Amino acid sequence: MTNKIKPFETIASQFQISHESAKYFLGRVQKSFKTERPPHKLILEFIEAQNFEFLPTPYEAAEMMYENGMWSYALNSAPPILVDDEDLEI
Repeated sequence: MTNKIKPFETIASQFQISHESAKYFLGRVQKSFKTERPPHKLILEFIEAQNFEFLPTPYEAAEMMYENGMWSYALNSAPPILVDDEDLEI
């Protein structure tokens, strides 16, 4: 039996996040696309090729994959941007 390192394990190690957070990230990247969802391995290959210092948001990663022609399927709408109450002017 071989001990293959899973994509979420690589992302967790590279960006110092939990395995659960890495799994969530990969799932959210997939859900950023409308119908056809990229495999975790392809998402990992893209992330590694970009040499990010910080992990982008899942939608940003999906958008970059689309723009770079790595996964040419339609994207869902961008998620709403959360605004902190302190950022709002009254």
